[in-house]
Amino acid sequence: MSRPARTARLGVLALAMVNVASIVSARNLPVMAEYGWSMLALFALSIAVFLVPVSMAAAELGTAFPRDGGVYAWVKEAFGGRTGFLAVWCDYAENVAWFPTVLSFIAASSAYAIDPSLADDKSYLVVVMLVVFWGTTAAALRGVRTSAVIGAVGTVAGSLLPALLVVALGAAFLLRGDPSQIPFSAGALVPDVSLGDLAFLGGVILLFTGMEMAGFHARETRDPGRTVPRAIALAVAVTVTSSVLGSLFMAFVLPRHEISLVSGTMELFASVLDTLSVSWLLPPLAVLVVLGGVAHLTPWVLGPAKGVAVGAREGLAPGRFGRTNRNDVPVALLVVQGVAGTLFALLFVVVPSVSTSYWMLSAVTAQVVVAMYALVFASVIRLRHTRPDVPRPYRIPGGLPGVWLVGGVGLLGCAASFLLGFVPPSQLATGDTVVYVALLALATVVLSLPPFVFALLARRRAPAPVG
Repeated sequence: MSRPARTARLGVLALAMVNVASIVSARNLPVMAEYGWSMLALFALSIAVFLVPVSMAAAELGTAFPRDGGVYAWVKEAFGGRTGFLAVWCDYAENVAWFPTVLSFIAASSAYAIDPSLADDKSYLVVVMLVVFWGTTAAALRGVRTSAVIGAVGTVAGSLLPALLVVALGAAFLLRGDPSQIPFSAGALVPDVSLGDLAFLGGVILLFTGMEMAGFHARETRDPGRTVPRAIALAVAVTVTSSVLGSLFMAFVLPRHEISLVSGTMELFASVLDTLSVSWLLPPLAVLVVLGGVAHLTPWVLGPAKGVAVGAREGLAPGRFGRTNRNDVPVALLVVQGVAGTLFALLFVVVPSVSTSYWMLSAVTAQVVVAMYALVFASVIRLRHTRPDVPRPYRIPGGLPGVWLVGGVGLLGCAASFLLGFVPPSQLATGDTVVYVALLALATVVLSLPPFVFALLARRRAPAPVG
């Protein structure tokens, strides 16, 4: 195993951009725009039960245990190596189902720089998805510094700037006297509580996954005790502001039934730019959005794989998964991830509706990743009891009651998201309910199974006890 020639050192802004890049994306705006004014209540719920708890837990664990592996190191300290490896594997495996969702957004957005009709051409989508995916994987082989640079530049130019443009164009649309598609009323602030609509709450959780990404790079920062919590706080502020305003202004302009989960952002740009007679701006905006999509993808390609590699080096997975190149990148894991992600990307060719494909992959992602977050919340609680003397530069306030409150709320949010994830959304044609649930459960089991297989194989290889 080769070691890196030098260790990259990330400051507050660089580390915050790693987190922001892993969370903020213009592709997330249509998911919440579907809800109109009631998105404000759903955002508040998601922030309270998920974003704030996971940010506080990640800040405490990342500063108390700033070790290689991130989530793996945290859960290992609390529950042992096998459970830690299960947690980081879930973070790694959910990427396989998640990658095609962001890749499809990138591909559909790129169509608006060429010919918007290509956004519904499955062959075009799949080709662009695979080219971008493998290109991003190749860039990740150069290490965390390259990923951080791509994330920082791409997030500002391709995610934050488009979100600001959504707000600016939406405001221009309303100032022209065009009516809002979501007239305000007190009743409009109350979400529809029908079971089919609540299914989308699993997607709401996905909007804020990634805040733990800083933990994978805690040892590559200057003074983790100060850098990690500040970076997380900055990332939370940027994430909430851009997500809420961008989604709200998209809902002002586009009728709900016309919002596509895959290309809704570009549809908004096309509609408003045409109304304002500046349609020539659409192709360059599409390029910016594509750049933001690539920035959003980059930290996920590398971060969880590094955590799995640490577990592999400790004997919890085949040794080849722990081998790294001179940039400290686990090559074998990136290749396996690439092949598996490619197979899931081909689902867009098989399933009749692009939006249905997108949703099913998002649902699988949510089911796998909430298991990892549940273990993180359980770990922050347990470690306060079992390792109380470990210095914690950032500590969840309120003593044991405070950490139980934060961890308990996070665990309840994970449980609710997992259960609701099996409910087919009423807004999409998902076919037979039994088949939908069975397929979702099967995909969840298959993606989560390898750590148990590795453990079984390790027990079989262990020498029999003497005597």
